[in-house]
Amino acid sequence: MSSLIVALLAIAVAGFAAGVYRRLALWRQGRAVDLPLSLLLQVPKRYLVDLHHIVARDRYIANTHVAAAGGVVGSFVLLVLVYVLGFKNAFTYGVLWGLLVLGLLGAFFVFKRRQSPPDRLSRGHWAMVPYSLFAFGLGFLGLTIAEANASQGTLALVATVLAIVGVREIAGGALLSRPLKHLLSGSVHLAFHPRQARFDQVGALSTDLRPMDPEAEQYGVGKVSDFEWNRLLSFDACVECGKCQEACPAYAAGQPLNPKKLIQDLVAGMEGRSDQAYAGAGHPGMPVGTHQPGSDGALFPSLLEEQTLYACTTCRACVQACPMMIEHVDAIVDMRRFVALEQGGVPSNAQAVLQTLRNTDTVGGYDLAERANWSVDLQLPIAQPGQHVEVLFWSGESAYELRNQKTLRLVAQLLKKAGVNAAVIGEQELDTGDVARRLGDELLFQNLAERNINYLNTLSFDRILTIDPHVLQALGQEYRAFGADFEVLHHTQLLDQLVHSGDLDLSRALQRGTVTYHDPCYLGRYNGETEAPRRLLDALNLQVAEMERSGMNSRCCGWGGGAAFSDVPGEHRVPDLRMQEIHAVQAKTVAVACPNCMTMLEGVVQDQTEVVDIVELVAEAAGV
Repeated sequence: MSSLIVALLAIAVAGFAAGVYRRLALWRQGRAVDLPLSLLLQVPKRYLVDLHHIVARDRYIANTHVAAAGGVVGSFVLLVLVYVLGFKNAFTYGVLWGLLVLGLLGAFFVFKRRQSPPDRLSRGHWAMVPYSLFAFGLGFLGLTIAEANASQGTLALVATVLAIVGVREIAGGALLSRPLKHLLSGSVHLAFHPRQARFDQVGALSTDLRPMDPEAEQYGVGKVSDFEWNRLLSFDACVECGKCQEACPAYAAGQPLNPKKLIQDLVAGMEGRSDQAYAGAGHPGMPVGTHQPGSDGALFPSLLEEQTLYACTTCRACVQACPMMIEHVDAIVDMRRFVALEQGGVPSNAQAVLQTLRNTDTVGGYDLAERANWSVDLQLPIAQPGQHVEVLFWSGESAYELRNQKTLRLVAQLLKKAGVNAAVIGEQELDTGDVARRLGDELLFQNLAERNINYLNTLSFDRILTIDPHVLQALGQEYRAFGADFEVLHHTQLLDQLVHSGDLDLSRALQRGTVTYHDPCYLGRYNGETEAPRRLLDALNLQVAEMERSGMNSRCCGWGGGAAFSDVPGEHRVPDLRMQEIHAVQAKTVAVACPNCMTMLEGVVQDQTEVVDIVELVAEAAGV
């Protein structure tokens, strides 16, 4: 019996080793990236701390995974110790049987979840996982009990069959691209993650896009081998849980994007096969099984369609939800760069916006000389080289839009009331290039970024203030790669500071009924700021109701990533879905903190809820 157990273990190890060899070959299709092997030593900490705090959001799955993974991996190690290395005694048998029972407990809870699975879960091989776990646990439990009691009867025969089934799953996981391949790819991915900064501390944010080399022979990613090898590895780590699918606003709106399917499309491309084997929900409106990579690994248009990429709002809800810390948005933008700069495949409406931006340095085609017109009667000076100001107020595209000018003006008046020395930039202020970068025109973005940085470096100021979280991200995060080092604040952050320092008095009572707050994606998920706006609402003594999707899990308004200009059709509009969630908490007022969210939510036809920027509430309470 011992020799049978050893043989089964050898088969499992040999099959898994062959799988490791195959997966290494698949990952090595990607471009080289310099990462030290010593990062493998970080896996235990990253698995138990950095990853597990994400998995722990779903306590059922977290505990199930501890039991199933801990039981299977732990018992396999004990089987080797007992039957290969000869550590046979009552203690090791006891620990071994305990771990096998733990694994069976985990298998039971996996089985229970699979009896009424949420729509986000993939079927196919994934539906067989609990049965494979049962087979492994029951098989080796039976074999080891039979061996310990020198039994060769029916128990041993049944246990042998079950153990063979369980070993097949382990041996074939990495080799045959079955679910248990994530034992390998998931752990190695944590070591060589494309965003190492995410492990600097628990919950650390790393959201700035990596610049593209403007002198590169090819722009962006057009085939599988254009990705760096550790990005291919990250796609391979996907466990098809569908939490990204559940979080995606484009998928909810019935637009042709499912982030889970997108990652699995890239895995199919890496393996050189079609998407026929995929057993989950597809991209809405697109049949599964009709796409495959080109002969040289080309992604477009045979494996992926351009409308799938441009349905993405780059809101990072998928990244926030992913228990394997996969960076979907980075991959999408890399592929958009190829589509935009190599193929000219940007949707026509978005292409017109990019052309306008090239010609006028503004998204809307406005005259730069009119950038500061909104502030003329407020005696807000235009910043001049050699004249220091505390706050440099970035006007943005809101300077040209009447509704958002109201927000700018109220912020300026509150700054004046609080005694803050502020100035605007005027006609030297160009668009930040955020829309161009997200749509894939990295060259246009870099041009605007360098010109803005050059001018800002001629001015003297303590910090930059903006009402637009996209500007906050661009100036405060993404310009750093081009030598910028600016302190940038969102208006809710500065107002919060002024209120709590006593420089702004919010003593006037407001009668607003129930108020809810909509978190902008680029303020929350991109910059981690969810509390300053809520502290302002608390200071206003309002009756606040939180939506189910709020904070870091907020639903996107539908504007970001150029989606408002790409206008990819779907069954619903993303802002309509968000307004339904606002109505669900019976809010009379929804406070926003982004001019783009204001535009999208005010565009929803309804009369139940008033849409205001949070500064309107602050100004009312401050008597401005």
